[in-house]
Amino acid sequence: MKKLLCFSILLMTTLTFGQSEKVDQLLQLEKGMYFADRDTAYADPYYGLKKLIYGNKRFSENKSINPRQTEQDLKNAELGQKPFAVIIGCADSRVPNEIIFDQGVGDLFITRTAGQVMAEASFGTIEYAAAALNTKLIVVLGHQSCGAVDAAMKLPENPPGHIVTLINAIKPASLKAKQSTNSDETKLELAVRENVLVQVEMLRNLEPLLSRKFDSGELLIVGAVYNMQSGKVEFIEETITSLPKFRNSN
Repeated sequence: MKKLLCFSILLMTTLTFGQSEKVDQLLQLEKGMYFADRDTAYADPYYGLKKLIYGNKRFSENKSINPRQTEQDLKNAELGQKPFAVIIGCADSRVPNEIIFDQGVGDLFITRTAGQVMAEASFGTIEYAAAALNTKLIVVLGHQSCGAVDAAMKLPENPPGHIVTLINAIKPASLKAKQSTNSDETKLELAVRENVLVQVEMLRNLEPLLSRKFDSGELLIVGAVYNMQSGKVEFIEETITSLPKFRNSN
């Protein structure tokens, strides 16, 4: 937790785009590689991360293969599911998870709300994937220019309906971002990343199921941000380096 908090402080003064070399090294990503085995990704969440990264690489370079998306794949899915990753994403229609990661039917277990804000139903959904489906990888996925985060930054008076609940959930991240001396546009991107960090930390400490699986190393919970201009997903370095396998390598 302390490491993620330190990273959030760093974000207040600087913002870098693109996945760090540290992440590439830790996950042993291979240059020029675009594919990772699906079955291994389900068994090994660290390998699952590689599969997501390679899939996004295909997408961002216009080399998508659209795997397991035929009519027969849809029909076969009724036999059961073994998704190798849970994606907690924003409901924004411009961020279709299977497409940006170039995955197919049965690969991803997805829950989406504006600003990927979570509540009791979301927690139960995520826990179902971890407990019943034995999915070992959870990714909190924010995205560039998120409207929900922007609303939390602007704090409009009398927002309609239940939108205020989204704003209140994101407000702590927005307040931290406002402390920076960057431009308003950069402050928004800082808030997007900070919101992801807050949500990752929340899930890592969610009792009783997720926190215990994460502490034991059985379940990985990481954060990422999708750039709509480049099509690339950046896995936030500090959520990778703080994983059980890499804690002693920092």
